[in-house]
Amino acid sequence: MSERVVDRAEGVVIASSGAVGAERAAREIAAQVVAQLAPGETPAEALAGLVCFVCACYDAALFAAEIETALPGVEIYGCTTAGELAPEGWTSNSIVALGFLRRDFTLAAQLVEDLSHFSVEAGRAAFTETRDALIASNPRIEPEHCFGLLLIDGLCRREEAVISALYSALDEIPVVGGSAGDSLSFDKTFMISGGKVHRDAALLLLFHTDLRFAPFKCDYFEPTQNKMVVTDADTEARIVRELNAEPAATEYARAVGVMESKLEPSSFASHPVLVGVGGQYYARSIQKVNPDGSLSFFCAIDEGLVLTVARPRDPYESTLATFESMEEQIGPVSLYIGFDCVLRRLDAERRQISRRLSELYRARKVIGFNTYGEQFRSMHVNQTFTGIALGKRDRGDAAE
Repeated sequence: MSERVVDRAEGVVIASSGAVGAERAAREIAAQVVAQLAPGETPAEALAGLVCFVCACYDAALFAAEIETALPGVEIYGCTTAGELAPEGWTSNSIVALGFLRRDFTLAAQLVEDLSHFSVEAGRAAFTETRDALIASNPRIEPEHCFGLLLIDGLCRREEAVISALYSALDEIPVVGGSAGDSLSFDKTFMISGGKVHRDAALLLLFHTDLRFAPFKCDYFEPTQNKMVVTDADTEARIVRELNAEPAATEYARAVGVMESKLEPSSFASHPVLVGVGGQYYARSIQKVNPDGSLSFFCAIDEGLVLTVARPRDPYESTLATFESMEEQIGPVSLYIGFDCVLRRLDAERRQISRRLSELYRARKVIGFNTYGEQFRSMHVNQTFTGIALGKRDRGDAAE
């Protein structure tokens, strides 16, 4: 078995593997999960569900089948990644998994397929069903003790529509999540459910817990006075052809002070643009430059949209402040379930602070994956770190 950290948070077992091959990785994950359960307790008895974040270097279909076989009776979900947040910090070419114990969590899941033809109305109905099923499953369940995790195809370009349906269906239940990745190949990403993989799909995982928790969002950019207006765009494809009536790549490069020939993922990571919504600013990150000089975005884009050039703050200090804020809000944090934009990681590497940030994630116990986009309540955002901070059990609530 490869050297991996085996750990446990309040109500959650954590497993990870960097083994070569999906079959061996699945066996390692399963063995680590079983090792953390009570003697004689089966995984099916102990776990409300297992959520896996799988590097695109693995055969996701083979892993999905193997982990289902290795942990019979356990509901298993997950997606592919653009990097992993593991017990040892930022990693690549690995799989991380979170097993939610029945003692502390109740879980209801909804797989939505064929996102290319997603209907907000139908989605709202499906998500309302999931919410009602969770609440009906136990008379103790109350909406204020619920949260949702959304995993979604990172290339579907339907995140905003899905979030809209979720927001109207779940009332005040907070939802965070991430768009699945494929290690910057931008070819295909997968959801995992029922021992199979699914493309063009989304997974809503709706949890109830008596543990303290809070959703969080962290970014480290602020607006400047430098503005650009989208003057020509293909909104369906999220492609901007013109900014300020000039070729998009040319005008963007001029605005951020980068040579057009040098535009690449690390450039976009260091120079996102922002959109103002309700007095707050959210990043709209660029995926790539197209051969015709247009720009493909990770988030929805429309003609007439005003884009504000961003100025960075200190990434490390901004992230540390987020952790400290969560700890002030809910007390000691047992685990951060994190969805961290891959562009944040690329920017940290360019700034040569990736080791520092990775160590901060390790020290604060952040488990999750690098994404192609993040979800926070009613918004689909970019270049952001979102997630759920899980607190510790109150002494009076300790299990027998």
